[in-house]
Amino acid sequence: MPIIRHDIFIDAPIHVCFDLARNVDVHTETTKKTKERAIDGVTKGLMEKGDTVTWEATHLGVKQTLTAKIIEMKKPHQFTDVMIKGAFHSFTHVHEFIESGTGTIMKDTFTYQSPLGVLGVIADKIFLEKYMRDFLVGRAVELKRIAEKDR
Repeated sequence: MPIIRHDIFIDAPIHVCFDLARNVDVHTETTKKTKERAIDGVTKGLMEKGDTVTWEATHLGVKQTLTAKIIEMKKPHQFTDVMIKGAFHSFTHVHEFIESGTGTIMKDTFTYQSPLGVLGVIADKIFLEKYMRDFLVGRAVELKRIAEKDR
């Protein structure tokens, strides 16, 4: 089961980073390459513990939907979302925020299991793990840009 970890320093207060990371509108802005949009559940604004959102996006040339639920939230330090329906067998995404000097370290830990058993494991090794890492890093860089825009 692949585990992708990524840390990024953002020159913005922890509460700003936390709120941007759980904002549906900001998520849409930070995932323009995959044309993500919320089509069900919480479709605008901030998500809270227990909320679900269904995303429609184009990944690897295929239009897909995925529904995620926030199962844990400790404001403004951490929240966790899990896939409840979608292309993966499962995934858990832990978002952590740590105050550091004048800003915040945002830590993403994304654990997933591909579908299709051994074929999924092969797909992970060939392309999927790199694709998911690039997607998470790209989103983090965009979130950083937004958070630091007015600083």
